[in-house]
Amino acid sequence: MINSPRVCIQVQSIYIESQSAPDDERYVFAYTITIRNLGRTPVQLLKRYWLITNGNGRTTEVQGEGVVGVQPHIEPGGEYQYTSGAVIETPLGTMQGHYEMIDAQGEAFRIAIPVFRLAVPTLIH
Repeated sequence: MINSPRVCIQVQSIYIESQSAPDDERYVFAYTITIRNLGRTPVQLLKRYWLITNGNGRTTEVQGEGVVGVQPHIEPGGEYQYTSGAVIETPLGTMQGHYEMIDAQGEAFRIAIPVFRLAVPTLIH
């Protein structure tokens, strides 16, 4: 499996105060990911892998088929966007991971998702 510059990943995360319970060590975050196909052929996202780390260094791994129940096909020049969530025990944490994809020729490749922050806004100065 190779890394590929054919796909661009953008991430935005937000704290969901209404679903969080800091007294119970429950901090809920939503993240929206935009996957852009910069290549000349269609691609399909098959699998995902996440490494979620809370502020105490505790890690959780999540992996599975597709994202939010689908294995999207993304046409050249197109994009796929979805929103999902994560719950951690601290007001600050990180996520990182990768997607496993295939191109139109059936060649598998992996796209890294760089580290992004999960943070309660009042903690960031």
